[in-house]
Amino acid sequence: MGLYLRKDLKGGGSIAVWEITETEKELLDILARDEEDREEELEEISLYKSEQARRERLSVLALLQTLFEDPVHIGHHENGAPYIENDSTRISITHTNRFSAVIIHPSEEVGIDIESIKRDFTAVEKRALSDEERDDLLDKDEDDPEKMEERNTQLAIYWCAKEALYKRMGRNNVDFSEDMEVDRFNVRDEGEIEVTFKYGEVQNEEEEFEMQYETFEDHVLVWMVG
Repeated sequence: MGLYLRKDLKGGGSIAVWEITETEKELLDILARDEEDREEELEEISLYKSEQARRERLSVLALLQTLFEDPVHIGHHENGAPYIENDSTRISITHTNRFSAVIIHPSEEVGIDIESIKRDFTAVEKRALSDEERDDLLDKDEDDPEKMEERNTQLAIYWCAKEALYKRMGRNNVDFSEDMEVDRFNVRDEGEIEVTFKYGEVQNEEEEFEMQYETFEDHVLVWMVG
């Protein structure tokens, strides 16, 4: 499939989504243009034991090839957050078995996350949501598949929003249920949500952020700039 979606954001940022339908060889063929410049990265990816993991990471390089005229190289901070070694552009990366996605911006911090709504969110509901957020969840009705899908989409949005904010903040030891709070929202095909990051008891400070989300192909994509 290749490039599935591209959005140009206000202020010069962009989002790109890749549907990972290619074989590993097909992805390497796509990257052949920059093969010499990416020799070290490709060698590192080749060491992954899982073919799926290799395909996911190769698809990210393919996305970068669509977003930048010249090859850019991804490094990682101590906390695992990616950054571009040879460019000042801000970046955040996410992937599932089916899709990979990248958000970039020339100056603002960014965060992005994608998740399949078919995932089992039992652990997320128990550990990543606050009491207030659990109270806002739609009621379970296992006899109604449509309602259960809407509830799972709601959980996916909660999870992706917190993951995207976690990536944007770049902080360690974040408690997803205590340090991040997603305001109540209605599940739609796309929309905006408000999320608060709490800096902890010592600092006793909060910061509010606005995020965007979109659903497609049984997946939820959430992103933020700033």
